[in-house]
Amino acid sequence: NASGARRARKRSSGDSPGDGQALRSSGRQINSKRKATDTEEEDDQSEKKYRKCEKAGCSATYPVCFASASDRCAKNGYTSRWYHLSCGEHFCNECFDHYYRSHKDGYETFASWKKVWTSNGKSEPSLKAFMADQQLPFWVQCTKSECRKWRQLTKEIQLTASLAATYRCGMKFNNIKVNRKFKNKLFIQVAEVTDSWWHSMLILPPLFKESPASPFLAAYYPDCVGMSPSGSSSNSVSATQTIWRKINGFALHPSVPGLCPYFQPFYQPNECGKALCVRPDMMELDELYEFPEFSRDPTMYLALRNLILASWHKNCKEMLTAQKCALHIIVRGLVRVRCVQEMDRVLNFMTRKGLINTGVLAVKQPLLPERYHFVSDLTFTKTQLHNLLFNKTFLERIGGRVWDDTSLGVTVGRGAQIVNGCVNNPIALMCEQMGVKMHKLGERCDLFQEGGQVTDPAIDKRMDFHFNAILDVVSEWRKDKSQSQDTPLGEKVQEVKKNFLQESGIQFSELEEKVLQFHLSNLEYACGSTLDQVSARSWDHNEFFAQFSGDHTLLTKGYSVLLHKLAEGLDVRTKCPVQAIDYSGDVVKVTSSNGSQWTAQKILVTVPLTLLQKNLIQFTPPLPERKLKAIHSLGAGIIEKIALQFPYRFWDSKIQGADYFGHIPPSPDKRGMFSVFYDMDPQQAVLMSVITGDAVPSVGDMEDKEVVEECMKVLRELFKEQEVPEPLHFFVTHWRKDIWSQMSYSFVKTGGSGEAYDILAEDVQGKVFFAGEATNRHFPQTVTGAYLSGVREASKMAAM
Repeated sequence: NASGARRARKRSSGDSPGDGQALRSSGRQINSKRKATDTEEEDDQSEKKYRKCEKAGCSATYPVCFASASDRCAKNGYTSRWYHLSCGEHFCNECFDHYYRSHKDGYETFASWKKVWTSNGKSEPSLKAFMADQQLPFWVQCTKSECRKWRQLTKEIQLTASLAATYRCGMKFNNIKVNRKFKNKLFIQVAEVTDSWWHSMLILPPLFKESPASPFLAAYYPDCVGMSPSGSSSNSVSATQTIWRKINGFALHPSVPGLCPYFQPFYQPNECGKALCVRPDMMELDELYEFPEFSRDPTMYLALRNLILASWHKNCKEMLTAQKCALHIIVRGLVRVRCVQEMDRVLNFMTRKGLINTGVLAVKQPLLPERYHFVSDLTFTKTQLHNLLFNKTFLERIGGRVWDDTSLGVTVGRGAQIVNGCVNNPIALMCEQMGVKMHKLGERCDLFQEGGQVTDPAIDKRMDFHFNAILDVVSEWRKDKSQSQDTPLGEKVQEVKKNFLQESGIQFSELEEKVLQFHLSNLEYACGSTLDQVSARSWDHNEFFAQFSGDHTLLTKGYSVLLHKLAEGLDVRTKCPVQAIDYSGDVVKVTSSNGSQWTAQKILVTVPLTLLQKNLIQFTPPLPERKLKAIHSLGAGIIEKIALQFPYRFWDSKIQGADYFGHIPPSPDKRGMFSVFYDMDPQQAVLMSVITGDAVPSVGDMEDKEVVEECMKVLRELFKEQEVPEPLHFFVTHWRKDIWSQMSYSFVKTGGSGEAYDILAEDVQGKVFFAGEATNRHFPQTVTGAYLSGVREASKMAAM
């Protein structure tokens, strides 16, 4: 029995071969399970040690907390959640709690910031916004040309424009050296920022601090125009004040110390209709076309563009560069690197657009990068081509229809001399750049009758109202009229006047009729033509676009001062009348009347409209039919001038310091004959007058002395109560006989439209370009319009 029991225990102990194998197999399974469990535990530990950013597409495999605000900061370890600001910039959940939880030490800091943000700004005062605005480190670029590396500043160091201008690697600030650890990681971070996709991973747009645009934009919410609401309180306006301004419709322009009052680059809230002005809180159509990546959130673009415009207007006498602007980009985080990178593109675009780096600015190198350059032996222009591009020849008479005369002891413009609307006008900009003073023209213009009587201002005011009312009716009439239904403006005015008198029963007095004739002569002065040739449908077509506002001024030294400054350093060939332009080949061949020839890749033609209408330049092949039709749908207006120098100022006591006085025509057939007299200089005895409308052909065949005699008859009638001396010297213009002009300025003929100006501006085959006042639909008939058309074409030629 005992031995049987032992054998049974032996078998049960697994001594048999089969039972032993089963037991060993079971042991291996147990060990395998233990190993699997150990591996899972190690994986759990690894997951706890590291956690990826949850933002889809973020390249940060192992995020690092930049904040280090909490004692329990995860740094580059494990946190329950990473908060993403950009690829390369994250903060941990512990630092989030440090500022967000009311019982934590950082809560008061966040609460104070939030109060300022909500009082000044419009965007949400989130903790992410707080971190981006207050806790992210600044980045700065080394100014040494052989280095130019980006460095991350420590939290103790505040970035300023002066620091950005002088920073060099290794600098110490209060015995604190800039942290240069993890150089490889910093390099990777910066390299990523320059990639196109990086911007799309940015959670919050950059909001600049201490931007030069700040004093210009006090009426806007800062974060709507690319600036931080937590910036300088002296330049911010409370939301309540901003809303009050919007409700009351104010367009209050802030006073910027040292700024020319004619510089108003930004619209104020509820303001509109001002030329060369931008909305600081909105991208324009051409900007959206050029920078489509900012269409979803334009904040970065607006911040850069507003900074550029403000910087330029604060100092328009020096070339504005991306390097100068970059110093004023004060924003935390890696986004500053991206902003500096984008600055080049935005600044080049603004330069091509003619909003900056324009006027009589002297430059030593092209303003645009090499990709915009082309080599040209010949270009016709007197504007911005020299600044945008180099290697050009100019064949022209400097000034064209701007021709100053100094023979009477003062400068009198035989052509243009008045600046109509100085706000944002590039002519006012040039005057500011050169220190040239403009004389502001007053509004007072007494109307004198032949016989010497001064017209009652009440009659003048009443007839001015009726005159404008007639034009308003014409404007209503044309709303549903096609070009084929057009009619001469003169006929339409008479028709409206006749209907008004019949329907109202009002009868104008003889004097009132004469005053109305005076206003009609002013209309002919504006159009440069008799009203029977002007389109009733499109006579003021440009008024549909924003126009230059503000003071009207007289350039007492004339336009020549500006034009000769523009021409400095240029290769200008005079006495080379262009006879033929052949653009049939790969290059354009230009031939002058003396047989000289030039070749170019592109040319810019700026000859007056009349010369194109009379085919005085032979184009090969002929210009497109579309362009020829537009050329002939516009009229070539003519006005003439007369200037008289007297031994003394006989008119002083009667006009009492006014800049001009009007002449009421004694009859309709005398309308336009010396309708306005300008006092050219309060220290000199020189009067200038104009001849317009039907009066132009009536003096066309007269000798100059005969024209002077007619003018003196008028003056002696206007000042009948006193002696009017004979003039010492005089001149009379003859623009119709000037072979290089044969006109004054353009107008839309009956049956035409403003579109003709745009068609004239179209280039032909990318080789022949056109500029001049008759190619500027927005600002025709003006020196400003001619200048801006040159800027426009310079930009087109540079970009193609």
